[in-house]
Amino acid sequence: MNTSRYKQLFLALAVVMLAPITQAADSEEDKTFYFLGTAIYKNLEMLNLSEAEAEQVVEGLSDSLDGDGDELDEAIYGPKVRDMTQQRMMAAAEQEQQAGQDYIAKMAAEAGATQTASGLVYKELQEGDGAQPTATSMVKAHYKGSLRDGSEFDSSYARGEPISIALNQVIPCWTEGIAMMKEGGKAVLTCPSDIAYGPRGQGGIPPNAALTFEVELIEVVQ
Repeated sequence: MNTSRYKQLFLALAVVMLAPITQAADSEEDKTFYFLGTAIYKNLEMLNLSEAEAEQVVEGLSDSLDGDGDELDEAIYGPKVRDMTQQRMMAAAEQEQQAGQDYIAKMAAEAGATQTASGLVYKELQEGDGAQPTATSMVKAHYKGSLRDGSEFDSSYARGEPISIALNQVIPCWTEGIAMMKEGGKAVLTCPSDIAYGPRGQGGIPPNAALTFEVELIEVVQ
């Protein structure tokens, strides 16, 4: 089921849920409930529900709000939900791992790209002419991180401030890739999941996700 259909279903649910509310949605309590809605959406999106399945979820939420929900036995259906969630997340992780391998191969085939023994794909965009860090150096850098579909999950550019961090305190892909750069240089680092966030993922990063970072090395901090 595509993302837009999920949004349509949850928009319909939001109309039902929020119709009685008249106060401005700007208090901390309002924001907490808003966050709850986004968390529900993200959890359901991970389950890759079919259209019919998502409609059943929305119907259950809506009926419960109206006081008309069926009282199903939690002892029976609670474990069913947990088992289904685990199975679908494992299947999604396996699919992501295969898709990530294909993505790494595609990036490695680009002109100017080189692949190291770890699987890191390194592509220099601009050669630096300053100091080169070691695997334990403190560096100042700008970066943008993207998933394989191009969606951005983090960016120091968006925050308007570079990061300062030691290269032995970051994911292995960064430790290796930035140590290949020199001050003033820019490069694209494409990271297999096993030298990124692996099977656990991180925040908006799915399990087994291959990642791409555009990195600008500003300074090796002495």
